[in-house]
Amino acid sequence: MKRLYLVGVVLAVLGCAAIPALATPINYQFQTVIDPADTTFTQLLGINGASTIAGYFGSGAPGHPNQGFVLTLPSSFAPENYPGSQQTQVVGINDLGNTAGFYITGGVTNGFLDTGGTFSTVDAPGTVFNQLLGLNNAGTAAGYSSATDPAGATGQMAYTESGGSFTYLNPFLPAGVQNNQATGVNNLGEVSGFYVDSGGTTHGFLLNGSTLTTIDPPGSTFTQALGVNDQGQVSGVYIDSSNVQHGFLDTGGVFQTIDDPFGVGTTTVNGLNNQDQLVGFYVDANDNTDGFVASPTPEPASLLLLGSGLLGFGAYRRRWLRG
Repeated sequence: MKRLYLVGVVLAVLGCAAIPALATPINYQFQTVIDPADTTFTQLLGINGASTIAGYFGSGAPGHPNQGFVLTLPSSFAPENYPGSQQTQVVGINDLGNTAGFYITGGVTNGFLDTGGTFSTVDAPGTVFNQLLGLNNAGTAAGYSSATDPAGATGQMAYTESGGSFTYLNPFLPAGVQNNQATGVNNLGEVSGFYVDSGGTTHGFLLNGSTLTTIDPPGSTFTQALGVNDQGQVSGVYIDSSNVQHGFLDTGGVFQTIDDPFGVGTTTVNGLNNQDQLVGFYVDANDNTDGFVASPTPEPASLLLLGSGLLGFGAYRRRWLRG
């Protein structure tokens, strides 16, 4: 039940007056991925350099629990669930095949790592809710907790975790921010995520050491950065000024809107690897949630001569299960 589609981008020749050069947009070929264990709900959330994918099926509604998997394309789904859990989402995967995510048991949400088939719970001290959302090759995880953090703040608090040590990111975020999450971490230690400002607007971010870059596609009113690769490219989702939601790819501040052709208005780009592959999900015409893989296709030589403008297309509707 896989479908392959090519979606082109529109290039426009721009004038030279005070317009910066844009990165060359990427053409993508989209492959729909549906777990045969549940044809109504599949989400792909992370992808590593070997194109191995982390994800889950099941909406989380009563009788329809989240069930994690690791996917080897085109269609080899290996179940991965925290032992004894009621629900599991596998969210991040590194090049070693180790994974990060979260599970629910008895109504409590806990972060977890799966290192070579050995599961461990990862919860920040003094918290009641944790999710891990990204993992690099050194074993550093990105995630967030809910409860009181060491600085005395409350709500959703972004952190990185390594070897049982937690580093909260709120000291590096703007003053007055509210809920915030760390969603990805690359092999250089750069962290993607998002925060809610004092006025209630959600912004994406990329944190490199103590240097914070806010990520907001032009005209956006809501942005979540959901993944980062070793080139510092960031994937995520935003809502534009017309209240239309889009997936995006940010390459050094140049934004490309990404849409699965079957998910215009409903596409999320959740993860990416160093080979420019993207993974995510969309809601189809039957109101089912389908996963997708977007792989780059070569630019036709004729288009490479046209210039540097980009008009993107896209949209998103996310069914959030994150607290």
